Amino acid sequence: MKAEDAWKPTKFAFDGKRLSVGPDVSPGTWLMTRLVAEAYDRELRLHARGRLVDLGCGTVPLYAAYRPMVDQITCVDWGSSRHGAEYRDVDHDLNEPLPFADASFDTALLSDVLEHVRAPEQLLCEIRRILAPGGRLLLNVPFLYWLHEQPHDYFRYTEHALRMLVERAGLRLLGLESLGGAPHVLADVAGKHLQLVPVVGAPLVRMMQRAVFGVTQPAPIRAALAPSRQRFPLGYFLVAEAPSAVLRHGA
Repeated sequence: MKAEDAWKPTKFAFDGKRLSVGPDVSPGTWLMTRLVAEAYDRELRLHARGRLVDLGCGTVPLYAAYRPMVDQITCVDWGSSRHGAEYRDVDHDLNEPLPFADASFDTALLSDVLEHVRAPEQLLCEIRRILAPGGRLLLNVPFLYWLHEQPHDYFRYTEHALRMLVERAGLRLLGLESLGGAPHVLADVAGKHLQLVPVVGAPLVRMMQRAVFGVTQPAPIRAALAPSRQRFPLGYFLVAEAPSAVLRHGA
């Protein structure tokens, strides 16, 4: 990763113990970011290792969380990224075959990226190719969520579509989690509108979204909201594994 010494938190913040929401997140996006941070905080500890490739890296917001767990970091993004190129090692369009040899990485990260890729099935096949046997892919996508980074916002994936894409790519699904539920979706939509109200909007949104997150965290409430998460997910998080035997591209 280029310019590691110049890196600073943006979307996420990591205090050495826990991943949380970073300084560059708008009030209306806090809840979604908090849910995603919770998932990465847990799953990076379990799966990040060795040689990591951060695909669609942007400002590399998860860098501080995964850095202690890996040996090597390669950051990839395209030249049209709105997030700059300060940390980018490889300038590449993820709609094209990846410029890496087979089995080059032990961990692949695809955070808030797949919805912006025109050829998602090809990209997942390429990720399977560049992962070493047993290598892990960590991925999150939005679902009931606003359009962003237009015009390059192409898809919203159901859990069934994600399962299908992972299977077609030759990866083994280790976990697929629905993020949020109806209360979170309502708070997200309301927050994105209320934050535009001068003076009082942002504080009200912060209070509302933190309240929704806190109220829905206890185990009994999470269990009760399970059907809501399945029907009204704010997004998804998944972990998949490359097969134990190396599969060549197109195999």
